[in-house]
Amino acid sequence: MLTVNAIAATSATEPLVRTTVERRDLGPRDILIEISYAGICHSDIHTVRGDWGRVAYPLTVGHEIVGHVTAVGPEVTRHAVGDRVGVGCMVNSCRECANCRAGQEQYCEAGNTGTYAAVDRDGTITQGGYSTHIVVDQDFVLRVPTEIPIEAAAPLLCAGITTYSPLAHWKAGPGKKVAVVGMGGLGHMAVKLAAAMGAEVTVLSQTLGKKDDGLAFGAQHYYATSDPATFEALRNGFDLIVNTVSAPIDINQYLSLLRLDGTLVSVGAPPEPLPVQVFSLFGGRRSFAGSSIGGIAETQEMLDFCAERGIAAEVEVIGADQVNDAYERVLKSDVRYRFVIDVDTLR
Repeated sequence: MLTVNAIAATSATEPLVRTTVERRDLGPRDILIEISYAGICHSDIHTVRGDWGRVAYPLTVGHEIVGHVTAVGPEVTRHAVGDRVGVGCMVNSCRECANCRAGQEQYCEAGNTGTYAAVDRDGTITQGGYSTHIVVDQDFVLRVPTEIPIEAAAPLLCAGITTYSPLAHWKAGPGKKVAVVGMGGLGHMAVKLAAAMGAEVTVLSQTLGKKDDGLAFGAQHYYATSDPATFEALRNGFDLIVNTVSAPIDINQYLSLLRLDGTLVSVGAPPEPLPVQVFSLFGGRRSFAGSSIGGIAETQEMLDFCAERGIAAEVEVIGADQVNDAYERVLKSDVRYRFVIDVDTLR
């Protein structure tokens, strides 16, 4: 076992603290990664604060991980020492169900193994990327193109693929009108990706405070949802709406913005239920859907797409001792647009 420095939550209410975690010895197909940067996702905060269920503490979170390979098992063929790599939201799956065989490991019928707070193959609880090293099976390690600044690549492993996957699935592109609800960590990536795919992009945010950013990221239109006139002006206007916020919203208001056969897909995950009136769907054969991350192949496709088009996350790099302050700022939407921990400050 390898003991490495880390940051962990000890309870749902206490600040995160410096500690150590154990990493397993390299198996035949395992890769040891020295982590350079780890993004802070809203999911990290929900998890450590118990919003999504019971948690086994102490817990190290973080599933936006980039770094370099420092050792490989004898059967590893996909990566070599020195490679620039990343790890996202999962580190294993059953590999046998229909979804896994189709390259949709995120929808593993047995449940994929999350990068943190999941039961690993050895029965231990997985510990995430707020740490100096991690050991991961080669099949769940991504190649990070050198065209993307490494610190700005970290959020792509969650925020990037979480928005890329539904945009690709519902075929955002030329001739499609796409609305993005929210301009935070997920939302700013959705805007960049949808615009790069060729869609006409509209941002729906509570205020116009980030309008200049939204337009700079590729949106053609920007509306404040705090203005009731917005919902009248945009009624029946969109083929696809991507809801990125992790707070309750009136889904029925947003469903009214869909045109015939349009889809509203939620990728943000508030802890509270989102009530839907069925009659909101009847008016235009509308659909309300959810989407998780992407499979490993699609995540690599997303990284390559971003490299080819010069897309990266907008990040604020922080030290390990700033994580608790960063959590509070995320909850206040006081970040543009993703905090990334410089893991060198943990060594």
